Amino acid sequence: MDQNSNGDMERDEDIHRLNRRSFLKLSGGVVAVGALAGTGWAVTELSVKEGPVAKWHKSVCRYCGTGCGVMLGLDKNEKLVRVRGDQEAHNKGVICIKGSLLDELMEKKEARLTTPKIRKNGKLVEASWEEAMSLVAEKFKSSIEENGPNSVAYYGSGQLYIEESYTANKLFKGGIGTNNVDGNPRLCMASAAVGYTQTFGKDEPAGCFDDIDHAETFFVIGSNAYECHPPVWERVMRRKAANPKVKIIVVDPRRTKTAQHADYYLPVVPGTDMLLLNAMAHVIINDRLYSEEYVNKYISFNDGKAEVSFEEYKAFLEDYEPEKVAAELGISAQIIREVAYYFATSKATMSLWTMGLNQRVQGVFLNNNMNSLHLLTGQINKKGATPMSMTGQSNACGGVRDTGSLSHLLPNGRLVAKAEHRAEVEKLWGIPAGKIQEKPGYNALSLFQAMNDEKVKATLVMCTNPAQSLPNVAHYLPGMEKTFMCVVDAFETETSKYADVLLPAALYIEKEGTYGQTERRYQLIQKLREPYGDSRSDLDILVDLAERLGYGDFIKSKTSKEVWDEYREFSSHSKYNFMGMTRERLAKERGLQWPCPTEDHPGTARRYIPGDPFVPEGKEVYFYGKPNGKATVFMRPYLRGNEKTDANMPTYLTTGRVVSQWHTGTMTREVAELNSQSGPGRFVMHPQDAAHYQVKEGDVIIVNSSRGEMKGTVSISENETPGVVFAAFYDPEFMINDVVSDDHDPISFQPDYKVTAINISKSLPLKPQ
Repeated sequence: MDQNSNGDMERDEDIHRLNRRSFLKLSGGVVAVGALAGTGWAVTELSVKEGPVAKWHKSVCRYCGTGCGVMLGLDKNEKLVRVRGDQEAHNKGVICIKGSLLDELMEKKEARLTTPKIRKNGKLVEASWEEAMSLVAEKFKSSIEENGPNSVAYYGSGQLYIEESYTANKLFKGGIGTNNVDGNPRLCMASAAVGYTQTFGKDEPAGCFDDIDHAETFFVIGSNAYECHPPVWERVMRRKAANPKVKIIVVDPRRTKTAQHADYYLPVVPGTDMLLLNAMAHVIINDRLYSEEYVNKYISFNDGKAEVSFEEYKAFLEDYEPEKVAAELGISAQIIREVAYYFATSKATMSLWTMGLNQRVQGVFLNNNMNSLHLLTGQINKKGATPMSMTGQSNACGGVRDTGSLSHLLPNGRLVAKAEHRAEVEKLWGIPAGKIQEKPGYNALSLFQAMNDEKVKATLVMCTNPAQSLPNVAHYLPGMEKTFMCVVDAFETETSKYADVLLPAALYIEKEGTYGQTERRYQLIQKLREPYGDSRSDLDILVDLAERLGYGDFIKSKTSKEVWDEYREFSSHSKYNFMGMTRERLAKERGLQWPCPTEDHPGTARRYIPGDPFVPEGKEVYFYGKPNGKATVFMRPYLRGNEKTDANMPTYLTTGRVVSQWHTGTMTREVAELNSQSGPGRFVMHPQDAAHYQVKEGDVIIVNSSRGEMKGTVSISENETPGVVFAAFYDPEFMINDVVSDDHDPISFQPDYKVTAINISKSLPLKPQ
């Protein structure tokens, strides 16, 4: 054994001596990232409790769209006592601190909902399942009979299993006959989905996480991967450590922990990213850094209405010469030119982005342009070169985008607005022609506005917390009081406060189902123990509701496996074909990537090139989602949103996540170690802004926006950018979404959480908690 190996062993032993809380302080909450990179398995081991394990089970992490494989150790009483990263899965044993504490989450029984509740005299009181479900069915039936099918709605989640979302979508669109089916992925991934579809003709990334191991340049924009997708960032760091030529470019208004590792850090003015992407395209075209082969063979150009020529596209970019946009963008022309050069000339460039581009009023255009930069340079369809939109939620890709569980979608890439797509689905579901309405239903924001307007009378909300997560949330709360709302969750939330019926849901390994994550990887989560208390799986609740509404014969598949087999067969009539992913095969494998049409097919790592079953023989690249087989590069202009700073609102507010909490904190706030690391919600600002507003660490400020006002404690950090204040949204006592703008992209209807103009004034200190 060499000296380096001995050193690694000693370091691993030192790490083993740390307890969880010490490790959180040391690492900032990231398992095997940063200073601890390279320790791999040893680091994950320190984050698990000692305890007797009767049996290990392969599973998938409950949290983000990375879809990390985990090994779950249960004792003889079916108690989850240990969690490890799965070394055989794509994450190679690396998991984040949230995933490593899944055992703590599953054992927080005192916080769980255990019995159904019905609101009586203004209070939620315990009830039987029969009483609760009878009331839900009665309210939905009466609303449909009196006001039509569009008076009811379903609001779902990117955390439900594929089988659950597919069943809900089928019940509401094909059974009840309303397209009022939407959910929280509208708030996080709608712009990415539309962007991929417009560019390539089909949704979901063309590449995979394996591309990280081959990339020479990483272009990270609108993503704090270090904190929000830690295992992905760990893989990027390992790639850079292995190859000194690797360059990391990070674009973000905040100097995040991700940005601190960048070779090039571009702190753009909030809301101006489109200027950067168009300026980079200008450099690539005018300096002849583009791929003539791709431009000539595989790309068509479009102004948003009709095809245009390459010369017209080049002329469009003249307004985005770096020297013309540098001042507004806040980045020098020279840096723009250098970054464009490395993006184009690298042996392989991989882009990574998430909410910083998606949650924007130009979210679709930004996604179009990210895809376009790859197409123009030929940085696509090869190892290490791909545009990769990373997903925030564990099953937003497979469970919502792929199943078509948004108001404008139908399963497997079909659109409600297309008559031929509706006809295909009606035939596959065995329902009369014309049953599926031709008009899309309410999207997330318009759905809750329809509740305000009393157009939606009854709503089923499953596994999500809109009373905390919606932007400008105070505006939509009255609607939640007006509508009859059935809320299904494992824990009490801000939303459950508005429930007329509250149903306890089974959590994670208390039920069985499939997750589909960022890289089109479907993985099975097996049921390992019985639901806690009197809780039930979301699928069982949906099947029960369907039977009570008279659609029991239509919702024929009653179990998770039956639904999966139905949906597999359904997929075989599309380019999403995963017929080869049997339940038995998923139980053995560490996930499979679609397309996967047959049981002997290995799955598809990279789309649109040989190896993808839908690429015709003899074609080197073929974008089969488009009639001409070519991807589209769009002329997308820069348009400023309504939220601009001025003398009255001189500062920008941007929101996001922190490493130790997840979304609205429904699950992670139940874990003491995570709460200890994150602390309560707060405003984070640069010392320069703190001096301007005459506030210090721990002071309380009043923040005003065009949407509302709130108070909160200040934290000061040199990692923030002057003029930009950051806040996370995990703490219900710190309701940041009261002041966040609900302006949204006009195509995807995804809200802009990243750019809100605010004013700040000092307040009296908060009373001690």
